[in-house]
Amino acid sequence: MLVDARAAERASGVVRCESKDLARVHCAMDVASGVQLVRQLSETSCIRGSEWDLDRDGVWVEQGCRAEFATTAPAAALMRRVVRCDSNGGKVACPVVLRGAPVRLLRQRSMWPCKEGRTWGTRRNEIWVSRGCDGEFEVGAEDGSGFVAVPRMVTCESKKSTRRTCGVSVERKVRLGRQISRTPCVEGQTWGWSRDGVWVNDGCRAEFIVD
Repeated sequence: MLVDARAAERASGVVRCESKDLARVHCAMDVASGVQLVRQLSETSCIRGSEWDLDRDGVWVEQGCRAEFATTAPAAALMRRVVRCDSNGGKVACPVVLRGAPVRLLRQRSMWPCKEGRTWGTRRNEIWVSRGCDGEFEVGAEDGSGFVAVPRMVTCESKKSTRRTCGVSVERKVRLGRQISRTPCVEGQTWGWSRDGVWVNDGCRAEFIVD
């Protein structure tokens, strides 16, 4: 069944490539028409040029990056414009051309919270972060049409039964996509959400769909 599933993935132009124990892994695929990361599976970041990239025979991943890659580029309407901004413990301004475009937190990379208006925000043509916030921010369309209309996947894990909050801007709702832990993930008991992100507790580990 696993072989059949992997074969089906390749037939559809999607290849899953996973770095385990931080090692570099190479996955063969057709790169002639370009490759895009279409779904990140790991909590560890997957940034092109550092955690993944291409060679003439396929894609490689390392440093714990686990993701699915497509051999054809998505339509321009599905391309996210992402900016990383890291406070390094202080207050940092990251220049970006906004022209009135909206900004939301796509993924919190730091253990320190990223909360809009408190540890991150925007000014004219810049995103600022402070107090340890390290995040990846999505910049919306300048014409006012908003953000890419594709749900975002966030992995959040309660380790050693401790409570953890995973920062992400929530516009409408959060749904449980896939439970990873044996411990049950029950909304309102072992997981929940607010406009600033998803929280998990008591050993719940799962992938969440953010709208």
